[in-house]
Amino acid sequence: MNEEKGLIFDIQGYSVHDGPGCRTLVFLKGCPLDCAWCSNPEGKQYKPEIMYRATKCMHLTQGCERCITACPEGAIQKNAPTNGHEETPPLVLDRTKCQHCRDFDCSTLCYFEALKICGRWYTVSELMRVLKRDQQYWGGNGGVTFSGGEPLMQRRFIQAVLESCHDAYIHTAVETSAYIESGAFIELMRLVQWAFIDIKQMDPEKHKAGTGVSNELILHNIALLGRSNWPGRLVIRMPVIPGFNDDDENILKTAEFLRQLGLVEMNILPFHRLGDSKWSQLGELYPYREFTATPEEKMAHIQNLFLSQQIACYVGSETPF
Repeated sequence: MNEEKGLIFDIQGYSVHDGPGCRTLVFLKGCPLDCAWCSNPEGKQYKPEIMYRATKCMHLTQGCERCITACPEGAIQKNAPTNGHEETPPLVLDRTKCQHCRDFDCSTLCYFEALKICGRWYTVSELMRVLKRDQQYWGGNGGVTFSGGEPLMQRRFIQAVLESCHDAYIHTAVETSAYIESGAFIELMRLVQWAFIDIKQMDPEKHKAGTGVSNELILHNIALLGRSNWPGRLVIRMPVIPGFNDDDENILKTAEFLRQLGLVEMNILPFHRLGDSKWSQLGELYPYREFTATPEEKMAHIQNLFLSQQIACYVGSETPF
C-alpha cells in the first residue's frame, strides 16, 4: 500500500484556514465536477499538465527559444502580436499535441519557470515523509487537510494515505464535493476526523448547469454521513457565486436541508477571481472574469439568513477553528 501512487499538484504548509490549528494542505488532481468559477482549474484533469506563465517568458526580451526547440511535437510556437496589444503572450501552445507527452522537456529547459509541470506522482511513503517533516510545526491541534480537485476521487491512494496518517497519529481533514459512490464515501470518511463538504446549489438542474453534474449524489452522501455515527466534525461550505446560488430561496432551502439532518455549521465563502491567472496559464478563458468579489453586505445578508434558521454561519476565514 505504501507504493500506491497519487497525482498531486501542490503541497502547502502553514495553513490556518482549512481545519483546526496549523495544517499542511495536499491538493490532489482530478475532479468529477466542472465548476465554471473554479479557483483551482489545474486540479480538474487527472493528468500532469503544462502551465505557461507569459509574464516570466524571456522569448521577446532575451530571444529565448529553448522550449521551442525542445518540443518534439512542435507544440510551442512564436505568437504573432495582435493589434499591438502588449498582453499578447510571446508564445502559444497547441495543447492537443501535449496530450501524450511524458518527459515535458520544454519545462525542464525553461530556466525562467515560465513553463512548469502541474502534477507530480507521489507514493504513499513519499507523501508521508513530507507530512512527518511538517508535523513538528503543526502544534497540538494541527494536521493535514486533503483538497483538490476532488481528493476522494483517487480512492486507493487516499485510503492508503489516510490509513498511514491514522497509524502515525496525524489529524486528517478533507475538503470534498462528496460526489463519489456512497459506499466508498462512507468507507473513506471513517478514516477522516474533520470534513468540509460543499453544497453549491439545492436545485439539481441548476447544480448541473453550473457544475456539470446533478447534486443528488452529493446531498445523499451528506445525509448518509449526517445520520451515521461518524464521530468527526462536519462543516458545510458554500462558495457564494453571483447569479448561481446567492438568492434567498436557495439559501433558505440549504438551511432547511441542514436542519433536517441536525447539522448546525455553515461556512460561506465570498466569490473571488484569484483563479483567473491559472485559467490563463492553462490556455483557457476564465468564464467569471467579468464578475467582482462578493460585497460584504451580501455576505452579511446570507449569514443572517442562516442564523435566522439556527444555523451557525461563518464568513470566509472568520471561523472559530
